[in-house]
Amino acid sequence: MTDEQWPSDLGPVVCVVGARPNFMKMAPILRAFGAHRPALPTLLLHTGQHYDKDMNDRLFADLRLPRPDINLEVGSATHAVQTAEVMKRFEPVLDSQRPSCVLVVGDVNSTLACALVCAKKDVPVVHVEAGLRSHDRAMPEEINRVLTDQIADRLYTTERSALANLTREGVAEERVCFVGNVMIDSLLANREFAQAPAKTLQIAGGDPAVIDDASGYGVVTLHRPSNVDRSDTLQALLAVLREVSDGLPLVFAMHPRTRANIERFGLGELLRSPRIVLLPPQGYLEMLGLLASAKLVLSDSGGLQEESTALGVPCLTIRENTERPITIEQGTNTLVGADPQAIRRGVDEILSGAGKSGRIPEFWDGRAAERIAADLSAWLLARHAQRVG
Repeated sequence: MTDEQWPSDLGPVVCVVGARPNFMKMAPILRAFGAHRPALPTLLLHTGQHYDKDMNDRLFADLRLPRPDINLEVGSATHAVQTAEVMKRFEPVLDSQRPSCVLVVGDVNSTLACALVCAKKDVPVVHVEAGLRSHDRAMPEEINRVLTDQIADRLYTTERSALANLTREGVAEERVCFVGNVMIDSLLANREFAQAPAKTLQIAGGDPAVIDDASGYGVVTLHRPSNVDRSDTLQALLAVLREVSDGLPLVFAMHPRTRANIERFGLGELLRSPRIVLLPPQGYLEMLGLLASAKLVLSDSGGLQEESTALGVPCLTIRENTERPITIEQGTNTLVGADPQAIRRGVDEILSGAGKSGRIPEFWDGRAAERIAADLSAWLLARHAQRVG
């Protein structure tokens, strides 16, 4: 074997994506696998958990992500049904492709489902973004994270505190490798392609003049059931957003779940303001442009906590906990929960210049995927040598 060759009897790395956050993490990984020497053969599998075709197509184009080799097309369902359907459709793929390992990212249902099938079929599991914990077992994502990490053979972490979580749960330290954050790889690689906020508003039918205010503007996203599925909680949050907009224009990229609940609960009047621009779900480059130029972010998203830290934009996270503590300890993130008073206080601090400036965490440097490629290649080749030697 030369330095440029991969063993012909060592199968591909099956790389699994299922929902929007996975795409941002997988794009730099696939590029790094192709650029590594020897290149790691890959097969991209989309479970179809994220089932908005237009948004899927847009994200793949924005991220320069190759089209999936396989799409399981599972679509939407309850957590149990969706997880079971992914498992049922994924098992034949393992039988036909005989991969060297299966690489999963993040904490969506597809992540756990594919990892479970691998555990039953004795196929190595590689988990990117391992060890993150909110310590809130009411979150389905937390269950997915914990169980996937128990199954995984190789675990790649985004921050050093993740190792303590894993060792506390009995994961051997030698299975864990700190590589940094591949979400930031995507952000840094795509920042030059980000769409100007005024253009995003114009295309969506909004008034770009709203965000031309000298004070800037804020970006809002809400989608978590704890915030949007109860009428009283959602009403209180929309009311405080209306108040915030009096002092700072807001661009609200609205999740379909949130929009449906606003209509169901009859709360639309709270958002009828010339200083609140309502947008449909946005593509990656559109959101990146909005975030990069924002004065602040109000969100319950995990990914936006990281992206705002990388961009140096203060973020108020509308959750009681976070699985990304480094964004609070070193970054620009502050937890405010769904408490209107805490939200008002946080916004006032930021607008007065007292918001967090933060710093860039270790290994959030755009090279996390390169480190994964180097480590995974060495790990797979060493396992292969033991088997054939």
